[in-house]
Order: sequence, then structure tokens, then C-alpha cells
Amino acid sequence: MKLKYIAPFWGQEQLSAEAFLSKVVENGYDGVEINFPNSDSFVREFKHALQNIRESVNPEFMFIAQQVLGFRDEPVDSYKQRMSDRLMYLLELQPTFVNSHTGRDYFDFYENCDCIEATTQLAKQYQIPIYHEIHRGRFSFHAKSLIPYLDIFPNLELVGDLSHFCVVSESMLEGQAHFLKQIFPRIRHLHARVGWQQAPQVNHPFAPEWDSHVQQFLAWWKEIVQLHRSKAVFSITPEFGPFPYLPQEPFSQKPFVNQWDINNEFKQFLKQNLSSYA
Repeated sequence: MKLKYIAPFWGQEQLSAEAFLSKVVENGYDGVEINFPNSDSFVREFKHALQNIRESVNPEFMFIAQQVLGFRDEPVDSYKQRMSDRLMYLLELQPTFVNSHTGRDYFDFYENCDCIEATTQLAKQYQIPIYHEIHRGRFSFHAKSLIPYLDIFPNLELVGDLSHFCVVSESMLEGQAHFLKQIFPRIRHLHARVGWQQAPQVNHPFAPEWDSHVQQFLAWWKEIVQLHRSKAVFSITPEFGPFPYLPQEPFSQKPFVNQWDINNEFKQFLKQNLSSYA
């Protein structure tokens, strides 16, 4: 199995589409993961630059589209329509797959099931996978409460961002291994970010005080990668984010570290530690 490392657009929003993609290629990534800004010109530029990369650099360069809706105080039917409209727009762009932030943690179980079913039908219609990110605020926010959805939808597939489970349960998931055993086989893409009991992101993954947390996340990622060894490709986004995930100095609002550099360093760390498990 080939592990592919994907660059997040999150934190690089100040760049044009072409500048971002050039930066990604220069830093040796195998693809991009992007929540598009509300700009038709940006999307046109992105499509053109992506085509150039696939024709001249890497024909297998991955493009992962993110579906992330802004909040509205609305009933589930309105939310589901907005979500479906956005997904159709993204699917028309022909991504490798879509990472969908699906549902709401305050929708009831069957309302979230309706949202998941809508994504299932769209994935079938377009013949493009839609994976659902483990994330606070979504249907997938908590390990135990995610299990009934896996039972109802045997083909439901996930983007694994385990930091959110840690924050929601205020733990390093002690006592929850039996839930993770059911969830890990459904994970098709990883967000490699180290969280802790009080936040979705440590301030610097290579600071010695976080070593035990890094090692715990690495053990989970190794298990997930091993579970998928029969596949041709498995993708991973090193996804340490900008503020508010990245702490900043008070008053000056200066970030404590450079987010892009941290993700590049973590990409190398992952390559060194996961390659033998693929």
C-alpha cells in the first residue's frame, strides 16, 4: 500500500489557488485537501492549476474537497438541502473524494440519519466517495454515540480525526478501545493532528511534554494503517491548524509557531514512523 500525504488549505487562505498548489508541489505533497472559499475565480484558477499538475508533474495528484457549512439556526430539512446543494457543487468538480462535515450534534439520531442517507444517494449518483469527518458538532462527535450510525449504515466511511473524541470525552480515550475497534475499519482517510484532553491540538507536537500524547496518537494511526494494508492507497493529511487551534501570544496575537512548517515536519515524522506499517 502506498501512503499519500496531503496538504491542507486550512491556514493558507491568504494565497491564490495557483500559489497554494505550487507551494504544495514544491514541498513534496501528493495532493491537497481544501474547503473552497466563496469565489468562482478561485475555483477556476484551482481547476486550471490542478490540471497542469496532473499533466506535467503527477497524474495521480489527489484533490480532496471539504464540505463544511457555516452555522444557521434552521430545521434539519433546511440544513439537509444546503448540505446537498454544496455537495453537488463539489462533486461536479470531480474530487478524488469529499470529506463531509455531516449533521449536527444536536440533531436527533434519525435526523442525522436522514442527512447521512442524502450523502449516500449523492455518492452513488456521482460515483465519488463521500467520507464523514469525526468532528465536534457533527453526528460523529463522540466515539460511543457514533456506533449506532455504523450499525445502521454498514457502508458508512469516515475521515479519522481522533483529536475530537479526546476533547469531547476529556480523556485520551481510556476505556474506549472497544469503540475504537469498531470505528477504525471504517476510516478511509486520516487527519494527523495530535490533540489532548482539553483541546484539539497541542501547541507543538515535538515539545517533550507532549511525547506521551504523540505516541498514543501514533499507536492509533499505526493500527488504522495496518487495517488497510490491502488497499492500493491510503491518504493522510498532517493537519495542525492555525488560530484558534494554534495558540497565539496575547495582545500581539502572534502565533507561537509556524503552522506550515509544523505540518511539513510532521509529514516527515509520519513517513518515518508509518511506512513499515503500510
